[in-house]
Amino acid sequence: MQRTRIPSTGRQQRMSSTYPAAPIGVRVISYLSAKLCPRFQVNRVLWFKCSVLGLTYIAYTCYHMTRKPISVVKSVLHRNCSTVTLPPEFVTPAGGGYPTSPSPLPTDGTWCDYAPFDQPDFNSLLGALDSAFLFSYAIAMFFAGFIAERVSLRYFLALGMAFSGVFCYLFGMAKVYDIHALWYFIAVQALAGMFQTTGWPGVVTIVGRWFGKSKRGLIFGIWNSHTSIGNVLGTLIAAHYVERDWSMSFVVPGFVMGVCGFLMFLFLVERPEIVDCQEKVADYAQQQRGSSAGSSYRRMDGSVSDEEFAGNPEQDNASTRSLRGSYYSEINERTPIIGSINRAPPHQDAIGFFGALRIPGVIEFSLSLFFSKLVSYTFLFWLPFYIQHSTSMGAKLSADVSTVFDIGGIVGAIAAGMLSDASAMPATTCTGMLAIAAPLLLIYRCWGNVSLSLNILLLFIVGVTVNGPYALITTSVSAELGQHSSLNGNSKALATVTAIIDGTGSIGAAIGPLLAGMLSGWSNVFYMLVISDVLALAMLLRISSKECQRRNSNRRYNVRIE
Repeated sequence: MQRTRIPSTGRQQRMSSTYPAAPIGVRVISYLSAKLCPRFQVNRVLWFKCSVLGLTYIAYTCYHMTRKPISVVKSVLHRNCSTVTLPPEFVTPAGGGYPTSPSPLPTDGTWCDYAPFDQPDFNSLLGALDSAFLFSYAIAMFFAGFIAERVSLRYFLALGMAFSGVFCYLFGMAKVYDIHALWYFIAVQALAGMFQTTGWPGVVTIVGRWFGKSKRGLIFGIWNSHTSIGNVLGTLIAAHYVERDWSMSFVVPGFVMGVCGFLMFLFLVERPEIVDCQEKVADYAQQQRGSSAGSSYRRMDGSVSDEEFAGNPEQDNASTRSLRGSYYSEINERTPIIGSINRAPPHQDAIGFFGALRIPGVIEFSLSLFFSKLVSYTFLFWLPFYIQHSTSMGAKLSADVSTVFDIGGIVGAIAAGMLSDASAMPATTCTGMLAIAAPLLLIYRCWGNVSLSLNILLLFIVGVTVNGPYALITTSVSAELGQHSSLNGNSKALATVTAIIDGTGSIGAAIGPLLAGMLSGWSNVFYMLVISDVLALAMLLRISSKECQRRNSNRRYNVRIE
């Protein structure tokens, strides 16, 4: 007689339950729990939610950790050699005699630079490295969302992290094996950018499957601190080695990335149904109702349809039964990566590119992210270099100070999420922070080099206002648009929408560092950043005005009721 599988209710249950479709690491923990702690009980839903949140946090921290070393190492690939101490072999011994090196004393002003970045156009060459990574990332991102909807996201993330770690490692190997070909550096950067696109659609989609819409802005705001934490870790690791052996600035992050990718393969549960947490699926069906209480900012275009104020219980019940009955194909270690892994019910075909563009708000937020990410990534790739050349700080201290921008980004992401949840006005939250950021950029350019303490203070505030809107759009807003009411409960759009928004932003992220390398003078670079910030604000004015109109209408309606 066939045993019926009963959906979990989220109450205290034994961890010794078996999950034949779960990752091998989860099955091992379940087996050990059954043998060693048979009476141990835990809230399975909370347990797996915490594990998913923690693992995806670690995953994207590693993605950003491996992006950061290049911005630190730039300062030693080309530098002012007159301030660099001669190597020991060229120094005359204390007791007299001759230097141990048979070659003559270096007199060339570029003797300490690493070819091919010892040329007069070194800024353009360094900018080309950034562009190779970012343009590859931007182009591949549009395909990454399409692929992510159709494959196992656990394999998708694990393989992407492994190859990202490999190419980060290969960049450092250029110094070990004395490689000076520009094409090598550009090829490694381009391939690294391509595999880095596996990160964002994967982690956002997995977190979106596990967490509902309640306080989504706050949850995503805290969770999104992984970008800043990754930047800080990448900067500190790279700065630790940069003046001794810059190859290790890439080798160590690459190795850590590969190890964490293996952890994703062992333990990441990509969807609730795999571990019998079906109430999550029921919650998702419930969230697709049109009731206005179901979401803080469900209609991202600012409009409110009549259907949103009237739910259809029969339709909801049918949707819930359909989702519960469509337990996705059994996924285990022998399941092929592409094929039937994410097979959805017939009425949930994966949404196409143009179908995602028709979702209200996708185009506006994508264009806004284009300009806001341009500003953020220009800081990401050039800030340590700028601090070193605009102040008297050395390479290590400049890299350490630049982490303040990322620390401000953590605070900005959380603040933006909390404001968005409280006001139910994400576009207005973004425009407000962008409006503050524009004059702050000019203030930092004029006064940032006065003193170290003032530099740190201004850099922190700039990080809050620049990274807050960028973090809100790429996380909470993207997840909300991917589950928009116009999709009629189709859960197969989240990765595609996320990839479109982040891919458009990534094009801006590629253009920003490229322009920074081409423009003459740091003042012109900051003028470009201010213009981009204002354009990011302008893209959201229409949605922001509709949010304000809706808020005023709701307020007048509440007054009439009272």
